Amino acid sequence: MAGEESTPYLEELRHLRSMAKHPSIISLLSSEISSLEKDQSPPLPPQSSPPRLTQEATSAAEKAKQTNVTARSCGKKYVASEDEKDPTKYYENRLNYIATLKNPYPHESSVSKSITEYVKEYEGLLKDQQGVHLENVTESLAGMVMKQRSSGPGCFFYDLCGDRARVQIYASASNSDMDKSEFVKIHSNVKRGDIVNVTGFPGKTMSGQISIFARSFVVLAPCLHMMPTVNPKKITEETEEWGPGRPRNPETYSLKDQETRYRQRHLDLRINPDVQRIVVETRSEITFYIRRFLHSRQFREVETPILNTTAGGATARPFMTHHNELDMQLYMRIAPELYLKQLVVGGIERVFEIGKQFRNEGIDLTHNPEFATCEFYQAYADYNHMMELTEEMLSGMVKELTGGYKIMYHSNGLDKDPIEIDFTPPFRRIDMIEELNKIANLEINPEDLFSEEANSDLKVACKKYGIQCPPPETTTRLLDKLVDHFLEEQCVNPTFIINHPEIMSPLAKWHRSRPGLTERFELFVSKHELCNGYTELNNPIVQRQRFANQLKDRQSGDDEAMPLDEGFCRALEYGLPPTGGVGIGIDRLCMLLTDSVNIKEVIPFPTMKPQDQPSARPS
Repeated sequence: MAGEESTPYLEELRHLRSMAKHPSIISLLSSEISSLEKDQSPPLPPQSSPPRLTQEATSAAEKAKQTNVTARSCGKKYVASEDEKDPTKYYENRLNYIATLKNPYPHESSVSKSITEYVKEYEGLLKDQQGVHLENVTESLAGMVMKQRSSGPGCFFYDLCGDRARVQIYASASNSDMDKSEFVKIHSNVKRGDIVNVTGFPGKTMSGQISIFARSFVVLAPCLHMMPTVNPKKITEETEEWGPGRPRNPETYSLKDQETRYRQRHLDLRINPDVQRIVVETRSEITFYIRRFLHSRQFREVETPILNTTAGGATARPFMTHHNELDMQLYMRIAPELYLKQLVVGGIERVFEIGKQFRNEGIDLTHNPEFATCEFYQAYADYNHMMELTEEMLSGMVKELTGGYKIMYHSNGLDKDPIEIDFTPPFRRIDMIEELNKIANLEINPEDLFSEEANSDLKVACKKYGIQCPPPETTTRLLDKLVDHFLEEQCVNPTFIINHPEIMSPLAKWHRSRPGLTERFELFVSKHELCNGYTELNNPIVQRQRFANQLKDRQSGDDEAMPLDEGFCRALEYGLPPTGGVGIGIDRLCMLLTDSVNIKEVIPFPTMKPQDQPSARPS
């Protein structure tokens, strides 16, 4: 029989079939082999050329010849193209390619479902089914190609990602609306990172992979730069999803380099799946909860000026700018406090603002020059009421976002085990001066803190305990350093440090029963300040005197001391009712709930020195 002849051509086909794994390729090769074996014509003479392959068999043979990728077509192994092997050519080659396209950036794209909705619907509909195709159903999806592989020029597979979900695209020439040459041209030039739109029918492969079988495929925005390699396990639904309050480790990310992650956040978001959950979603959930919490208690949200004529409301060094038309110096706000209290004077009894503040100070793991806060003020309330409100807000937020009151946080660094932080109310309270005198064996009298003698005693105390206080060594700064050293270190679980001296609190009302102190609190978590609040000072005469005391510190060289704001004092003269106020650092709250030890992790675009700018300080 002719089928028993063993020509080199037939042997090659049999060899290719033995290597092939994909059912369609095996079927095409088997059909061609069977046809030849059944052919009764005499064997070809040695000098004759082998018979011409059918188009399908030629395609199958070409597939099977492509290194071992084709031989393992079901494995769909990705093979780097030449321009990916040489990154210096990648950008140039991509530019050259899109220059050949009529419209490489289409104006619009329609989708019938998000990828998340698609996977959810058809995973359920096709549960426990394999190899099923719903060819009478048409769906359109759009997203980013994060993984690609082929089974030759007629069959391509992609992982389409979007909204933290993934689905497989199965693109074959037999299903496509395009002709063969157009199909090959389009799919041979698709790269990781491309934004694409695909229309086709849903189904599952024989291995049970939920897929969309493409009829049309359009590149919406080609990615011109080579994407970093991604561990596929980190972009699939098989990986346990991170959630607020749980520990995480950026060292496991596919893109690890911090400089690249913070400077190119768009790339960070694409490559590392946790980042979107941290930088965007959890942050959004936190601000949404705060707004809902305050709105439900009749607080009204407002916006106050960012450009101020006086940098008031906090003790900090401001950014300065110049208004050309008015020919005057302006300051970017360091806090919205004075404006918000003027609104309370105007009759808005419950008011809050969520917004950016700007302080021209150092950058470290917990400080960024531009940061977000929420400040809220309530008439006819005092600091006791505001502590209870803060406690209720934060404990409720943690429970809603995490399912309980306890979170895990790498407070000692990612190389150490995370600690547990318990937000179960009520929070611990520490009296500042009482505890400081007790722990440090001091004899601080709050009523004497404005004296030179008190300043000298605090300098001696700092020297005794090896506490460094950079100039100017004002009483306020010395006290702050002592509190940082002795008290803040105790505050791992949420802890209120209360009853600050008047000299440290120019906007807080004096304590009703303890001379020299104010009705103020600071909330510390994991040894860092999270909130600051007090019974607001509403006596305009005393407020002017407090500003005058701050002026003395400014004259001593403390450029963070608060300046006199005559407009605010004049507003107080119209009458500010007894009022309580609180300021919360949203970035630090995000850090706690996302297990971020660096504030840059939770700010979408943190302040960074340009890479081509030399450092202003010697190393």
